[in-house]
Amino acid sequence: MKVIALVGKSGTGKSYRALSLAHEKNINYIIDDGLFIKGNKIIAGKSAKRQATSVAAVKTALFIHQDHREEVKGAIKEEKPDGVLILGTSKKMVDKISMQLDIAPIEEYIYIEDISSKEERKIAKKQRNEYGKHVIPVPTFEIKKDFSGYFIDPLKILRRRKDDTVQISEKSVVRPTFSYMGKYMISDKVIKDLVNYSAKQVEGIHKVSRVDVRNYQSGVSIYVELVAIYGNPIHEIAKEVQAKIMKEVEHMTALNILAVNIFVKKISVS
Repeated sequence: MKVIALVGKSGTGKSYRALSLAHEKNINYIIDDGLFIKGNKIIAGKSAKRQATSVAAVKTALFIHQDHREEVKGAIKEEKPDGVLILGTSKKMVDKISMQLDIAPIEEYIYIEDISSKEERKIAKKQRNEYGKHVIPVPTFEIKKDFSGYFIDPLKILRRRKDDTVQISEKSVVRPTFSYMGKYMISDKVIKDLVNYSAKQVEGIHKVSRVDVRNYQSGVSIYVELVAIYGNPIHEIAKEVQAKIMKEVEHMTALNILAVNIFVKKISVS
């Protein structure tokens, strides 16, 4: 197994560069912040960025907990990768990860300074320090249930291959739960206001009579009772309301929407 490490201080853009570097080195597997990733898919592990404190995040990134460590070791054994790229803030850290997971010795250390400019690292540092933005090198759909409400934006990366075709990859920008910027909360009232706004954009809806928001660790389910205007196709306008609520709430709050259930309880003839 070919093992390469990408080393750089926190907030210098390692995760942002990880997919490009792995592609250049012909490596399909990445170990980053407690996750074992193949291409654009999380195979095993849990994200250090989802931990409640910075200390817990460090322990997760180093695979200190046995259940977490054994899960990832088992996945590596099952996948039998030809190569792995390990990300860490220091040579000591990546060596520790390699040892914890019983991976072959690291044969090449690449430093973020070797593959990015000073200006790029400055921008990455600003994004981390001022806005609390962290990148995870997988698409948003892969981690959405684990980061419901903590997304800032997905990043789509276009890369031109040697054969002149274009490869599109996606990375997810999140704000970790241990962020120094404070706990991030979205009240049910905000969601209800968004639901009311979205529903009223659909022609044929008289009013929203009730909204119930049920919160779960992986996201929210929304139950909406409507009064429709007589003469409109109920099934069609209910589907349109459902789609608009899903789009608006996800966009404005970054919550993972588990379900939007629409109930037309009354018909208005006025």
